[in-house]
Amino acid sequence: MVIVITGGTKGIGKAIAQKFAQKDFDIAICARTTADLKATKKELLKINPLNEILAEKVDMQSKKQVEKFAKKILDKWGGVDVIVNNAAAFIQGSFMEEPDGLLESMMATNVYGSYYLTRKLLPNLIKQKKGHIFNICSVASQKIYPDCSSYVISKFALLGFSKVLRHELMDKNIKVTSVIPGATLTNSWAGVELPKGRIMPPEDVALSIWSAYNLGPSSTVEEIVMRPTMGDL
Repeated sequence: MVIVITGGTKGIGKAIAQKFAQKDFDIAICARTTADLKATKKELLKINPLNEILAEKVDMQSKKQVEKFAKKILDKWGGVDVIVNNAAAFIQGSFMEEPDGLLESMMATNVYGSYYLTRKLLPNLIKQKKGHIFNICSVASQKIYPDCSSYVISKFALLGFSKVLRHELMDKNIKVTSVIPGATLTNSWAGVELPKGRIMPPEDVALSIWSAYNLGPSSTVEEIVMRPTMGDL
């Protein structure tokens, strides 16, 4: 079994990689930092030395790099079983105050990269008549947050992409799940001091994904909405 995780060296992506490594999956991860990729690959092999790990430096804003990553995956394994579109960028800014070009950058990282990767890997899932795609959206895919203009726009678009996939693939036996977490302990919250238990650990998001993946063939979790027990921040 093979899982592909974009943005797989930190936060939610890394937690997902660790969870599926425990379950004997071969894993392909990508990120922008070589040192993080090497460290994460080493950690995943410690979890299970028998797993095959492909760790590639990829800028999700580059269609060429994303498609090259997909080709390496297909050349190595022939296909995949699970796709997790997780890579994302978060930069604050209100509509009139954010720098010019921020929307284009956010859309390229948070939406287009997932679109290009899925298009390259999907034909194999269709051919094998099974598979599961998880798109890591956000509560900002459903609710407007202040000073996050382009981020909110991009996350609304990612949820729309996920809904389109769900509609088009349901008769092909391919599951699609939109994962919609609230405040989760990732780099987006680095340096923010919060009371213990006020923010969700990424391992809980990974566990929810593993649980959704393990349903029988006749059932699909379309959306996973998670928030801190005490509510949004």
